[in-house]
Amino acid sequence: MKTNNPKDNKQLKRGLSNRHIQLIALGGAIGTGLFLGVGQAAVLAGPSVILGYAIAGVIAFFIMRQLGEMVVHEPVSGSFSYFANKYWGSFAGYASGWNYWVLYLLVSMAELTAIGHYVQFWWPEIPLWVSSLFFFIVINALNLASVKVYGETEFWFSIIKVVAIIAMILFGCYLLISGKGGEQATIENLINDGGFFPKGWLTSNESGAYQGLLAALVMIMFSFGGLELVGITAAEAENPEKNIPKATNQVLWRILIFYIGSLLVLFSLMPWRNITPETSPFVEVFASLKGLQFELFGTMYYFTNIIANALNVIVLTAALSVYNSCVYSNSRMLFGLAEQGNAPKFLTKLNKNYSPINAILVTAGLVAICIVINKLAPERALEVLMSLVVSSLVINWIMISLTHIFFKRKITERLETSSFPTFLYPISNYISLFFLSGVLVMMWFTGLKISVELIPIWLILLYITYRLVQRKKRLA
Repeated sequence: MKTNNPKDNKQLKRGLSNRHIQLIALGGAIGTGLFLGVGQAAVLAGPSVILGYAIAGVIAFFIMRQLGEMVVHEPVSGSFSYFANKYWGSFAGYASGWNYWVLYLLVSMAELTAIGHYVQFWWPEIPLWVSSLFFFIVINALNLASVKVYGETEFWFSIIKVVAIIAMILFGCYLLISGKGGEQATIENLINDGGFFPKGWLTSNESGAYQGLLAALVMIMFSFGGLELVGITAAEAENPEKNIPKATNQVLWRILIFYIGSLLVLFSLMPWRNITPETSPFVEVFASLKGLQFELFGTMYYFTNIIANALNVIVLTAALSVYNSCVYSNSRMLFGLAEQGNAPKFLTKLNKNYSPINAILVTAGLVAICIVINKLAPERALEVLMSLVVSSLVINWIMISLTHIFFKRKITERLETSSFPTFLYPISNYISLFFLSGVLVMMWFTGLKISVELIPIWLILLYITYRLVQRKKRLA
């Protein structure tokens, strides 16, 4: 399939406007990790997960600024894989790109699984794999259209999420202030059941399993996967020198509003011990208020399960949004790897809409494995996928932070100036690397030891395949 202009056959088209970039960045911050993953984190740490999200959010912002500086300096396809290849070394670029691609294969599978859980809120008789298959087809079809279609889809997905979360926060505040949320709804829920740190920073329960805020950081980290997506859009963004810094700088206050704000309301409306890891705590909170009557502006209303159903629409939208972005980012990473010579050249092929058709189809074929997983082991699918995702995510962020150090050294040697310098360089890099190393340690002690043990095996596998690719290049 050839483009209208053969000379542009391998050039991505800049079809993402400022509003697309802003909402894509926001969409990466609001997904399954917030709506579904917070339940698992809350069980481990109680209300102190609010502090955990704030700490992890600051680290995410540091890494976003590090990536943002490189992207603004050179807005190219391949993002951090390109920078690792150029400023660190060819193996770093190869490993960074392929690790990211595998990471978002896993995220895609986790999101498709979560979508099935949300559909079962209404129709529990529908198997997970059926819902996964349906939305798998729809989202991939959208991504085969132009990048503008992806951007527009993601724009409206994100608008729905933003409006819903703000409305939920405001309505939750109303229930708390007016006393209409029931006897259990009180700000004292944050401290009246074991305090703000009911399980401490790190303790063990009766079975010997670790719990507490540090243990919850593993699940919390999953929530922030996807923030680096704004860097992937550089090659298709209009005026990236202006739009990407703007989107990056807004990450921190978005985290404060959407994560910290919504969690404060969540933990105030319902005692934290009522939260379960299986379903969205946001849906549970409002479903528990079923039948409550309250007066608003002189009119009496009866609180039914309408809001709980509406919230389930929102969390379903959030999962669809993240999966939509996974398809986009993975296809562009494969395209970038192919341009570097680190993936087969046929992956650079674009269709008439300037979308990397082969990269999308190859990725989709492998994500389809998720449907088989949900068919064979639906009860453990999300748990297993999320644990594997965190390992790849930590590797990805470590490589971004290290690549940025090499980048800064190189441009300093060349006496080049940066138009979007990172905060507190290199201190913010070292803080980020220390934190991410700590997450790996906690994974080792909190039931995810196998995920940590697989990291060196995965890196060795990447190196072996890298050497094979290099040998093939020499023989060609």
